[in-house]
Amino acid sequence: MTEPGRRRRPVIERLLEDDLLGVRFALNVFIGTTLIWIIVRAISDSNPIWAIASMIAASDPVVKQAVRTFRARIINCMVGGLVGLVVMIVGGTSPWKLPLALAIAVLLSSYVVRITTMWRQAPITAAIVIASGLDKHSKLTGVEHGVHKVLEVIFGCVLGLLVTLAMSKVWPVKAPPSEPAHPAASSPSP
Repeated sequence: MTEPGRRRRPVIERLLEDDLLGVRFALNVFIGTTLIWIIVRAISDSNPIWAIASMIAASDPVVKQAVRTFRARIINCMVGGLVGLVVMIVGGTSPWKLPLALAIAVLLSSYVVRITTMWRQAPITAAIVIASGLDKHSKLTGVEHGVHKVLEVIFGCVLGLLVTLAMSKVWPVKAPPSEPAHPAASSPSP
């Protein structure tokens, strides 16, 4: 819905105003999803949804943004994965280990790692790991499935960044126009 007094711009005009970033992102997601689906299904018979979700989160048409997101996501994924594995091994079969692991992952991500981009990834990854253990009712099988899911998340992140880098070579994003200096900022001090 448009604000009162504002005219609606045609879709084509909106597509072109940002150098087709939405189209570029859609293409990144299409290519990344296709590659993940083929690779994961060829290697194992598992569902590649966690790898696909991670690829989407780590992919961006702007390389600088993709690198920043990738770095933050990998670090917070490792924090959550380690917390989930430790709590699963130490915590027994109690369902209380899930909220405990999530709280620990949030605290470590917030106060120790302190990378606010994708900081929610730590508790999400801890939940994936713990849920695998709760579902399997076995520490060893849970750890195995948890590690497998964390590796899928990391694989998706890596592939998302690789697709972004490849696409930036094939279809570079134009640098945004530099902001003209504000006249007041460039005037000499009195």
